[in-house]
Amino acid sequence: MNNQNSTPKIILASSSPFRKALLQRLQLNFDALSPEVDETAILGESPEALVARLALLKASEVAKDHPNALIIGSDQVAIIDGQILGKPGNHARATAQLQAASGKRVSFLTSLCLLDNRDGQHQLEVVPYGVVFRTLNDTMIEAYLQREQPYQCAGSFKSEGLGITLFEKLDGEDPTALIGLPLIRLTHMLENTGITVL
Repeated sequence: MNNQNSTPKIILASSSPFRKALLQRLQLNFDALSPEVDETAILGESPEALVARLALLKASEVAKDHPNALIIGSDQVAIIDGQILGKPGNHARATAQLQAASGKRVSFLTSLCLLDNRDGQHQLEVVPYGVVFRTLNDTMIEAYLQREQPYQCAGSFKSEGLGITLFEKLDGEDPTALIGLPLIRLTHMLENTGITVL
């Protein structure tokens, strides 16, 4: 039975410290749980379809053990010259990613799913954001990577930190989408389920 009078538990289906920090900005009580999902793309799957599927998959995985909860799932890819940039994982790959991004526009697609496990309904969107990189030389790239070590970040930077110095221009409606959780869209989704942030 759908009981809209009691506030449902909110769960962030993510182990990302960046997404957790973003969600804390809304000053809601929530738990963060890491979903165990295979993030491999399906053959022929577009970047938009990939991130949308993974956001729903992450939320659905956590939902199995948490009836009556609101579960937030999200995923992100960076795209340059039509190719998906994943998390670099190490210094060499991060260097290569930033060299490839130098002087170019990189598109970020961040998916957001809010699954209402009280009735099984979900809201799902993909929020785009663009970054135009400055022309970066090897000295700048090395200095940045040594200082911030963004090896678990798609695109090899932290825009909420020193990574902002790598950019010429930002282009998008919601800057939190670039960090990994679109809070403007999430606020609307939460309101649709009866959770008012303000």
